[in-house]
Order: sequence, then structure tokens, then C-alpha cells
Amino acid sequence: MSSFDSRVSALRQALAVNKSFDLLERPVRFAGRRAMFTLIDGFVKDELFEKIMEFFYSLKQDDPCFVDEQAFLDLAVPYCEAALEQDESKVVTAVLAGQTALLIEGFAQYVLLDIRTYPQRDTAEPEKDKVFRGSHDGFVETMVLNCALIRRRIRSPHLRMEAFTLGAASKTDVVLCYMADRADDALLKKLRDRLTRDGQQVDALTMNSESLAELLLPHKWYNPFPRFKYTERPDAAAAQVLEGDVVLLVDNSPAAMTLPTSIFDIMEEANDYYFPPLTGSYLRLTRFLVLLLMLLVTPLWLLVNQNPAWLPEGLAFLIPSEPPAVPLFWQLIILELGIDGLKLATLNTPSMLTTSLSVIAGIVVGDFAVKSGWFSSEAMLYMAFVALGGFNQPSFELGYAMKFMRMGLLILTVTLNVWGFLLGLLAILVILLSCKTFSGHSYLYPLIPFNGKLLMKKLFRPSVRRQ
Repeated sequence: MSSFDSRVSALRQALAVNKSFDLLERPVRFAGRRAMFTLIDGFVKDELFEKIMEFFYSLKQDDPCFVDEQAFLDLAVPYCEAALEQDESKVVTAVLAGQTALLIEGFAQYVLLDIRTYPQRDTAEPEKDKVFRGSHDGFVETMVLNCALIRRRIRSPHLRMEAFTLGAASKTDVVLCYMADRADDALLKKLRDRLTRDGQQVDALTMNSESLAELLLPHKWYNPFPRFKYTERPDAAAAQVLEGDVVLLVDNSPAAMTLPTSIFDIMEEANDYYFPPLTGSYLRLTRFLVLLLMLLVTPLWLLVNQNPAWLPEGLAFLIPSEPPAVPLFWQLIILELGIDGLKLATLNTPSMLTTSLSVIAGIVVGDFAVKSGWFSSEAMLYMAFVALGGFNQPSFELGYAMKFMRMGLLILTVTLNVWGFLLGLLAILVILLSCKTFSGHSYLYPLIPFNGKLLMKKLFRPSVRRQ
């Protein structure tokens, strides 16, 4: 068996070509030499492949391109994204990632042609990150296109896009995006070390961004506060990069991860910057106020109902007029779980039936639940506010972190009364103080440690001249 035949057989065996219908081999002959293309069906642009084949068929035996592999790459490959590779394992990975491998008789190295294309959806505005004004494009599941969407907004030679491959089985592409003249060098070194060292210790990034987050920053289970900010908006990701933050893009995921991230960074939203500073500051402060009320409304209401003597006559309406059939604590807990049940039901309901589900939920959970005596109208009112407040937050993870803290406050309040309420507030503060960003700074910075100038910038939307 010739060297060419043995190498073709070795690559065929490594890829298990005969066991997968979409792994294709295309034997050809040009300029009197045998050649073999190896590719995955569905990943190759047909028009480009045909044009390259036409060019190869026009080659003659005495062309100078057949001196060696480098000469062939320089003189005979009419495509910009091409490279030589001798390591068979890297060729296998490249083919599985969508590239086309070309082996030519008489050459020791493969020619890798990056003429791949990925199935993708349109770059439409993300459902979760909508804005009233501004750009309406969004990241998709194709990483190369996501990088281009950031490049379109930052035309600076200092913008860097470093590629990594993570997962022993999945070989998932991850891109580290930052401004070389603005990002923290120590943070970048820590990220590179973590991606390089731990990247192959996991089998696969099964859940894309979430798998990467757990790989980079494993944290204690009892601390639900998010340490990464996620966005599907290219303008928001570009703004974070320009501020000196680092953005991570994961192939097959439309969500960009930003770090380091404090709670003040997570509370920022694109709408803050698409309105004048006064309006943007109002929206941001409203978001902070609603976040605080989400945490305290139901525990405080439970506390005053356990101690009705504390209330002046003007606030007596906070006490239900009739003794509840179900204790208020259990009403609130059941409603907390019921709201999540409705969310899951909405998520798994076909679009054409969502209106019907909303009507049924409104009638059953609203009117009938109160009339049956299970829930008081006051409990329904406060939990409705809490549920709406959860949608007011840009971060889904932060909303659930506040939910867990609120449920803990309810449990401590019903158990230990006012001391339980105060103990719960202290526990939340301790959890927040013990929480660190990826760079090791406080999660409450610039409040703790205090930086007045930066804190004002986080609370009030600055104008472009003052940023």
C-alpha cells in the first residue's frame, strides 16, 4: 500500500467515515496526481467548493506549485482561509469542526480549507434584551458571526479575539474578546490559565455558557448571586469591552458572558443609554428600588401580620379583614412556587395556546383562589407585585437569587418573628460581602469598598462627555 493510500485509510479510520452518513470522501485526480477531499456534508459552501475544484482541475503536471506543499498553498489554492497541517489528530478535529481536508499524493501535509458554513437564524433582536430605541440585531449561535458583530462596532487595532478549544470530547470553540490597551492584564492571565488548564479536564461544554461559567468560577451552592453578566446584544457587549471588561463568546450560544461583574454591573441595561441621562438615571434608580421591594415586601407584610399591635390606625388595612383559612406564610410559599409553575407552563406551551393559558391562569389563580378561601386578596396582590418586579430585572439569575433570599427571610420571620427577620437581613448581607467577582474584588464594589465617584456613575447614568 502506498503512503497516500495508508494515510487516507488512517484518516478514514480515525473519523469512522463508513459509520456516519454525513462524513464524505471525494476522491479526485488532477495534474496526474491522486487527491482526496474529506468533509462533513452540510458544513461546506457548495459554490466555493465547486470553484476551487474547477481551479484544481485546470492545473498542469509541470506547474511550479507541485514543488512542495508550501508552494502548492501559495500558488494553487485560490482561497484566503487555507493552511497546512501534518498532525493527523488536529486534522480530525478540523474536519469535525467543519473544515475540508485535502490530501494530495506526494505531499506529507494536509491542506485545510475553511469553506464551511453553519446553519443559523437571523440576527434578530433578542426576546429578553429588547430596547425602545437603538440597534435591533442580536447574537446568534455562530461564533464567527458574533465576533463580526462586535468588530463592526469597534474598529480599533487594539481589539483582540483570542480563540481557545475546550472539552475533551466536544472541542468547543471559545473566544476571549477584550481591548488590549484597557483590559486588566492580571485578569487576562488568570482567564487564559484557567481556560488552558481546565479546558481539557471537562468532557464537554454541554450547556454552553453555563458550563463555561461553572468551569471558570465554581462557587458555593448556597450563594445564588450571579458572577457573570449575560447579554445577547452586540451593542451591550461592545460597550463592556470598551469599558475595559472581558467578554467570552461560546460557539453554539447566543449569549455573551461579561466579567468581572458586580451587582451594579448586572443591574445596568441597554435602555439606560438609549435615553437622555435624566430618563436613563430614573429607569436605573427605579430598577434598584423595585429590586429592594421585591426582597422586602412579603417578609415585612408577614412580620406586621404577626405583630398587628405595631401598626398605627392609618395602616390597619395591611391586616386581612377576615382570619385566613390558610396561614399567611403558607399562602406566600404556595404562591412563590405557583408563579414558577406558571412560568414553566408558559415556557412549554405552544405559542398558539399561550393566550388561553393566561386566561385560565388569571381566572383560576386569581378570582377562584380568593373566593375559595385558599388565599387572601392581600397575599395575591403582594405576590403579583413581586412577580412583576422579577420581570423588571435584566438578569434572570439575579431575579432568582432575590427569590431564594426572600423565601429564606419568610422562613426565618415565621420562625423567630422580628429576630428572624433581622437575622435574615444579616445573613443576606454576609452572603453579599463574601461574594467575590472573578478578579477577586468585592461583589458590592463601588459601595464596599466605597468609591463615591464610581458609585454615582453606577447609580446615575452619566452623559457621553463624562464617561
